[in-house]
Amino acid sequence: MNIFTTMITPYTKDGKVDYETACKYVDWSYANGLTGIFAVCQSSEIFYLSLEERVELNRRVYERAKQLEASGSRPFTVVSSGHVSDTLEEQIRELNAVWESGTDALILITNRLDPNNEGDDVFIENAEKLIAALPADVKLGLYECPYPYKRLVTPKILDWCLQTGKFYYMKDTCCDAAMIAERCKQLKGSRFQLLNANCQTLLETLRSGCDGYCGIMCNFHPALYAWMGEHFKTDPQRADLVQSVIGTFGFTEVGLPYPLTAKYHMNLCGIPTENIARNRRSEELTDYGRSCMRQMKLATDRLEAWLKS
Repeated sequence: MNIFTTMITPYTKDGKVDYETACKYVDWSYANGLTGIFAVCQSSEIFYLSLEERVELNRRVYERAKQLEASGSRPFTVVSSGHVSDTLEEQIRELNAVWESGTDALILITNRLDPNNEGDDVFIENAEKLIAALPADVKLGLYECPYPYKRLVTPKILDWCLQTGKFYYMKDTCCDAAMIAERCKQLKGSRFQLLNANCQTLLETLRSGCDGYCGIMCNFHPALYAWMGEHFKTDPQRADLVQSVIGTFGFTEVGLPYPLTAKYHMNLCGIPTENIARNRRSEELTDYGRSCMRQMKLATDRLEAWLKS
């Protein structure tokens, strides 16, 4: 069972990427039982980072994760995106640079492969051109990134992915438990893992064959997601309770100014982080938002302690 967080990008007071603090986030994620990190993704403010910043952030995250993996008792996977451009030529340059900086798999943003939403044939044609320009041994994944628009994959695209033999991960953002169940049936028996990004449907989809979680809320209470991945089959009653808690708190994704909320939460966890984002104004994080984060942390900390007892 894979439980991945989505990497947020910390900044120094003068607005530069704070790579040292990013490595502390990696340590925190590992200590809280996660199995991996999705680096250089939308949570990382990918569309607001230069290519040089994306590559360096990915390199630091990957190197630190592999240090933990080597010294620890379990694998710690890093999957990475990084292509934000409109043209395939620029996307190829971006993805090759990220791959060279180190990652276990390159994650392709679905709307970048069909920027004008022209259909599956265009998607597949563009994807084939892009893949042909990447290293032959590359492992790939898909991400239905909501920005600039959410381009959901279809059964035809999933069949094509399976035929290539190159796809290993998918961050599913459809938020539809029935659709995820159908996708899981289609992928069953393959090495292509479907990771649900929607916490409200997580337990239902795990029970229908989903391979794990990859989402925003692992920046807040990762230990609860790690517990869910490990115990949802063996402890179904407590899994129902955990689901009700994470599903309710998950609505803060849209009701409060993420990723500023996640950066404030890192302060609550003992990792000093500036209240700076490139896709939000700092003043959007109000005293109300901070109070909500403190309340959430108190509740989830106590739930975690109860589960351990």
